[in-house]
Amino acid sequence: MPVLTRLIPSPVVVDIRPGALDDLGSVLADERISQSGRLAIAVSGGSGARLRERIAPSLPGASWYEVGGGTIDDAVRLASDIKAGHYDAVVGLGGGKIIDCAKFAAARVGLPLVAVATNLAHDGLCSPVATLDNDAGRGSYGVPNPIAVIIDLDVIREAPVRFVRSGIGDAISNISAVADWELASRVNGEKIDGLAAAMARQAGEAVLRHPGGVGDDGFLQVLAEALVLTGIAMSVSGDSRPSSGACHEINHAFDLLYPKRAAAHGEQCGLGAAFAMYLRGAHEESAYMAEVLRRHGLPVLPEEIGFTVDEFVRAVEFAPETRPGRYTIIEHLDLKTNQIKDIYADYVKAIGS
Repeated sequence: MPVLTRLIPSPVVVDIRPGALDDLGSVLADERISQSGRLAIAVSGGSGARLRERIAPSLPGASWYEVGGGTIDDAVRLASDIKAGHYDAVVGLGGGKIIDCAKFAAARVGLPLVAVATNLAHDGLCSPVATLDNDAGRGSYGVPNPIAVIIDLDVIREAPVRFVRSGIGDAISNISAVADWELASRVNGEKIDGLAAAMARQAGEAVLRHPGGVGDDGFLQVLAEALVLTGIAMSVSGDSRPSSGACHEINHAFDLLYPKRAAAHGEQCGLGAAFAMYLRGAHEESAYMAEVLRRHGLPVLPEEIGFTVDEFVRAVEFAPETRPGRYTIIEHLDLKTNQIKDIYADYVKAIGS
């Protein structure tokens, strides 16, 4: 008899609402994640320290560990520190760097990870990947999905608005990434996981089509849900394909070519997605994507994040080298420098400068 269902790696708890952080202890106890309250909580020295003062009284059994940064050494040090304790789970309380360090450390010591996000800058908060700086630059390390994701919308509103904008760009770029996946399937026969593609695309579309803005609870709810769904989509597919195509190749090219000048991850991904949509001939979709990104205060032209046209062209040209073996519209067209310049000029005219 054929197996008619499959198990999907996903969190036991996804709690996204105003005030969610205040109920952290009771939520984890109710869901049998930590009935004893023995938690190893990783925080930053900034926003994490302030939140510690707020919630520590409600978590008397917790031990707190301050994480200095987002390097592999930080993550290994954290794992070593918590290994001697008898904890039920590791909690990463903070932004992407803290959560990624906590993901890696939890995996290293064999404990479940609870992700408590203090901003919505990108889709890594629920992904099976920890991105950490190392001696060679930056590496991606496979880890289990978080067992729980807690997002307090009151805390999200307190974070700088640029983090929300970055998350918008990252979520919307899913649409371009899935289009690249479908292209790779048509041209090279690459297998598509239909469920992962559907989850990632609908997450991106939900953010793209929502009429609200960065100050609306309704919009923040949809954005947070979209980022969580994208992380689960990556778990379903077993890699980053549902959310990473030409858009992310361009982003990585910016990071590698101009490491001291690179903008936020989601800003670069959003710009890359709008341009990639134009490259594939989806001109109306590209223009609409650019319009929405602009409405949310995101860049759609390289000069808006401090790069010249020539630097952007160089990034597009270099982009395929950032993900060897990944097939996107950039690899498909195999454009030369002058061709990229010409298409970029047309893109500028199409979206309006």
